[in-house]
Amino acid sequence: MIKFSEIKIKSKVEWNSINWKKIQLRIWRIQKKIYYASRQNNKLEVIKLQKILINLLEAKLLATRKVTQDNRGKKTAGVDGVRLLAPTKRFQLAYSLKIDGRCDPIKRRLIPKPGNPTEFRPLGIPTIRDRAKQALVLLALEPEWEANFEKNSYGFRPGRRPHDAIEAIHSSINKSPKYVLDGDIRKCFDQINHDALLNKLDTFPVMCRQVRAWLKAKIIMQDETIFPQEGTPQGGVLSPLLANIALNGIEDLLSNWIAEIPAFSPGGHRISKPNRRKRLLYVRYADDFVVLHPDKEIVESAKTIIEGFLKTMSLEIHEGKTRITHTYLSVDNQRPGFKFLGFWIRNYPVGKTKRGKRGEAYKTFIRPHPKNISDVLRKVKKVLRQNRNVITVVERLNPIIRG
Repeated sequence: MIKFSEIKIKSKVEWNSINWKKIQLRIWRIQKKIYYASRQNNKLEVIKLQKILINLLEAKLLATRKVTQDNRGKKTAGVDGVRLLAPTKRFQLAYSLKIDGRCDPIKRRLIPKPGNPTEFRPLGIPTIRDRAKQALVLLALEPEWEANFEKNSYGFRPGRRPHDAIEAIHSSINKSPKYVLDGDIRKCFDQINHDALLNKLDTFPVMCRQVRAWLKAKIIMQDETIFPQEGTPQGGVLSPLLANIALNGIEDLLSNWIAEIPAFSPGGHRISKPNRRKRLLYVRYADDFVVLHPDKEIVESAKTIIEGFLKTMSLEIHEGKTRITHTYLSVDNQRPGFKFLGFWIRNYPVGKTKRGKRGEAYKTFIRPHPKNISDVLRKVKKVLRQNRNVITVVERLNPIIRG
């Protein structure tokens, strides 16, 4: 444990000489206790450990490091114009962090959406102090909710990536082709109901007041001041977790619903409840989701159920980006397959000589979507045209290749 005598604002100790592995290990141990207490529905123990964590010096130092040193947005200033803190300023910020229910205004910038330069996404930029406070709150809240989040929720979660979502889809349609509800939630971050979200968060009063303050923080955009009544600002450290909390519960709702619908195999045998649940797959990554099932009527009914759930959070499905298709057959003159997370997913017909061990007349292929390939190649060519220095080319290409 780091003592106050070891690290002082005017101390000889340098920021980079802090034993970060030791700090991370101690915080991880507390987070692990929060996780298991949440799994056991021991709410009092969860709150007790969360209060310890948000008042811990090591947690404040780590939260400060995340927003001033590790995050890509460390050079972006909020309304106070502060950015790129020196090590001494980082110490001052860490010591001053306190969950007190206060927050600074948020600076808003409009950035064009990828692939559609005519549409803009509102990006909220909190001050560095608020970003550090949000990172501190995230350390306390994330393990509690990781214990309760659904199995097939993949966006903005530690240890999960888009390829995990694609693997779950492959495991489902590799056994049999299915109908697909390929859906999108309209303005998910901008329309979440504050009261419904806070009720679902169900945390202790100090934490609740702080989260409410961030949700209600006034937004400054050029000469305009906005007082939000709904939504959580994109760009906040805590916003992805809050969005996941708002959307948590759809998978369990669908699973319980499908288990009560009688289903029979081609031979006329009644399918058990566990197998009925396995036939339906719901996968969500942030505000994009897919529902897969062999029966088209089930997929259509699932859409209605999801719409009802979203209404409780003041959200709705984006009809222009939502469709029902099939992984193998043509539905309403649509091409079989669907796009999800930049991949093109479908079952392709094969001849008798190329069929699998079970004699399937199809093969499952998941490939990068042609449009995404073209976008990457266009960016690579642009870098190569504009730069002749090898070192500069490598520095510019690496982020594009990594995605």
